[in-house]
Amino acid sequence: MEIPAALTKMRKEAKLKQTCMAKLMGMTRSNIAKLETGRIQTKAEDLLKWCKITNNPEMLMVLYAAVDIATTSAPLITGFIKLGGFI
Repeated sequence: MEIPAALTKMRKEAKLKQTCMAKLMGMTRSNIAKLETGRIQTKAEDLLKWCKITNNPEMLMVLYAAVDIATTSAPLITGFIKLGGFI
């Protein structure tokens, strides 16, 4: 899964509109749209923040591993991950 598509999916699954996501990210709504369409690159710091806001550590691991979760049958993560540290 490409990063722009993953960002959109995470935001929508968290039931956040672009305007709300922009406020939480400290960005403009226009920049959120540009991130979600790939017109600007996502910085690692922004990706971490996005995953934390949408409560989606699994997607962070998928993107980090560059594995498409829909096509893999192997478990990607063992144990529990809490953003901000391991538990």
